[in-house]
Amino acid sequence: MQFTPEHRQIEDIVTRFVDKELNPHVAAWEAAEEFPSHEVFKKLGDLGLLGLKYPTEYGGAGLDFSYSMVMAEALGACQCGGVPMAIGVHTDMATPALARFGSEELKREFLVPTIAGDYVACLGVSEPGGGSDVAAVKTTARTEGGDYVINGTKMWITNGLKADWCCLLANTSEGPPHRNKSLIVVPMDAPGITRQKIRKIGMHSSDTAQLFFDNVRVPRRYLIGQEGMGFTFQMLQFQEERLWGAASSLKSLDRLIDLTIDYTRQRQAFGKSILDNQVVHYRLAELRTEVEALRALTYRAVELYVAGQDVTRLASMAKLKCGRLSREVTDSCLQYWGGMGYTPENPISQAWRDSRLVSIGGGADEVMLGILCKLEGTLPGRR
Repeated sequence: MQFTPEHRQIEDIVTRFVDKELNPHVAAWEAAEEFPSHEVFKKLGDLGLLGLKYPTEYGGAGLDFSYSMVMAEALGACQCGGVPMAIGVHTDMATPALARFGSEELKREFLVPTIAGDYVACLGVSEPGGGSDVAAVKTTARTEGGDYVINGTKMWITNGLKADWCCLLANTSEGPPHRNKSLIVVPMDAPGITRQKIRKIGMHSSDTAQLFFDNVRVPRRYLIGQEGMGFTFQMLQFQEERLWGAASSLKSLDRLIDLTIDYTRQRQAFGKSILDNQVVHYRLAELRTEVEALRALTYRAVELYVAGQDVTRLASMAKLKCGRLSREVTDSCLQYWGGMGYTPENPISQAWRDSRLVSIGGGADEVMLGILCKLEGTLPGRR
């Protein structure tokens, strides 16, 4: 990829925002198991960072997805995973379908205040009985007059406790599972919605909720695009979601390796620093190489995506590699921190807890492998 001065400017703005507005508060937000998302998102909106890839007529910057990638990578300087993840859900997971396929009226009502940071958005896809299996969604939205009446449950919803609206995937007909789903904007103050906090082993500062919909009514004009296209729209969103996730891990992984080099250089055992052991400095060099390989894969995928190509294959590879490498880097680095790595406030142990989600959320590793094998023609029955 060729980085322009505008790319570098965005990187600098985001990095300074992380240093000033996020990192000083991370410890408190982790302890509280939430962060003030409306306050943080409003500051991001004021800087023009919540709509980099969206049209200027809705408050966006009118740039391409490569600028979102730069923002995602710069957010990796944050000293926790939860806050960047929440920002990414807002900017690149809950809003792409609305921006691309929503009606003009719907975009004015929901996309504009979301880009401005006045609204917090969430994405309602996963359910208790089928996290990565999007086709297995059971939530329904039946037509009744001029309304949809929604019933069902959504699980693992990032920003779910504080969101002002949800981009909800629901069944709107009895047809085949890939053609009976629709994406619907659901205001989260609608009667019949109940939110329940989910506690997690990591990503503590990111609020996560189970959402219950009991005869929730929304106008049919809140449909995004056409009925029955929700599965297709969601698959398109996944390309950006997975690329965003891969990009957001890069600077974080480099930071963890840097911290480990510094710590092992100072820590002494058997008369020399831990870093002086060949097994340690060789391993850290291997991990650094793997991070650069992931960076190259992610940059290439984004470059092709911006050029208009379908990058399902490369995005799935980047997502798979990102999850596995995050586990590998954090586990290896934690080992070199010894007992200090096993304390909860340690930056490596926090990253170890946070990063475990990456191989699960947004499509588990096994789902990525299934997609890749399908594209390779190696799935049984598909040769």
